[in-house]
Amino acid sequence: MKIPALLGMACVWAAVADAGDNWPQFRGPDGQGHADEARLPTAWSTNHNVAWRTELPGKGWSSPVIWGDQIWMTAALEEGRSLHALCVAKTSGRLLHDVELFRREKALAIQNKNSHASPTPVIEAGRVWVNFGTTGTACLDTGTGKVLWRSTELQCDHMVGPGSSPVLQQNLLVLTCDGTNVQYVAALDKATGQLAWKTPRSGALRPRPDVQKAFCTPLAVAVDGRDQLIIPGADWVYGYEPLTGQEIWRVGYKGFSNTPRPVTGHGLVYVCTGFMQPELWAIRLGAHGDATATHVAWKYTKKMPLKPSPLLVGAELYMVSDTSTASCLEALTGALLWEQRLGGNFSASPLVAGGKIYFFSEEGKTSVVAPGRAYQLLATNDLGERIMASPAVSGNALFLRTDKALYRIEERR
Repeated sequence: MKIPALLGMACVWAAVADAGDNWPQFRGPDGQGHADEARLPTAWSTNHNVAWRTELPGKGWSSPVIWGDQIWMTAALEEGRSLHALCVAKTSGRLLHDVELFRREKALAIQNKNSHASPTPVIEAGRVWVNFGTTGTACLDTGTGKVLWRSTELQCDHMVGPGSSPVLQQNLLVLTCDGTNVQYVAALDKATGQLAWKTPRSGALRPRPDVQKAFCTPLAVAVDGRDQLIIPGADWVYGYEPLTGQEIWRVGYKGFSNTPRPVTGHGLVYVCTGFMQPELWAIRLGAHGDATATHVAWKYTKKMPLKPSPLLVGAELYMVSDTSTASCLEALTGALLWEQRLGGNFSASPLVAGGKIYFFSEEGKTSVVAPGRAYQLLATNDLGERIMASPAVSGNALFLRTDKALYRIEERR
């Protein structure tokens, strides 16, 4: 269902906002929540600055990915037994493709804040890859919606449902499989789905299976001119050689069920350690082997996120805890600059666009904050629908997925 009064404006807004901007993976082109050139609105509501609203079938917390005029997501229907890829037209909001990829006789168990379709797809020209954890991975032709391959080779016991999103690295699709029974990182040939490499996690884990799982999405970082994949897991964060899966370094901490994607800058990578007491660690890049004793620059231990990823903007780190405390730290030292309760609960990762920071609560409220060493709230906006998925941006449009619909939000011209 769309908002009829606004549909006439969609083409006008599209002419201003659409510059072919793509949002190919979880947290955008750099994987770190940056849409620096976008001029997103500060204020909106259900009937203000909304180009279109499209109701989506099923349930899923996967974030939208965008290429050209297509927006892809995943969804679970029939209470998790039927798993789908969805495609919506960016300009009109029309549902273009709804493809069932996997069907289960019995749905996997999930935690009450998870969904059966939480991993975000990854997309490039002509192809989109989707993952449903142990249920399977698939590649589709974006023009026709045809399924090019399916794979169920990568198995683990998620216990509470899947969470980590796949990433592309040259001709490979890289996935993490940190379950209660096995923990490894693997890469599939993106063209065929055949296994290219598989690397077990090497760090010693605590003996309880329920503290051995994790749900992190890999981040590619250039170190001394060569890419590394940095992938937190239970009790350890690792750096890997992307094309072979060879482990380069690891750092140990105490934590599991890690979800936030790392961010990087200033020669550091910033990692959230997970349950039970989440901490944020700044680790110096350039390590080899077990670098726990040598490469930890600083730690911050209070009111850190379990699910939302951090956001690095210039010399400051911004984050929000699951229970609504937003914080700003000095990126080089970890010193606290400000702390503020936003209200509500948080799962989606924040975004920076056009010199403004956006925090999205599960209750559907977006807090818009000015970057800086002092807290300044610019606006709050409420859609009245649950937000678990992280946002996407294309041109000057913000795409928000709620539990009911996908919204295109942008300034009226």
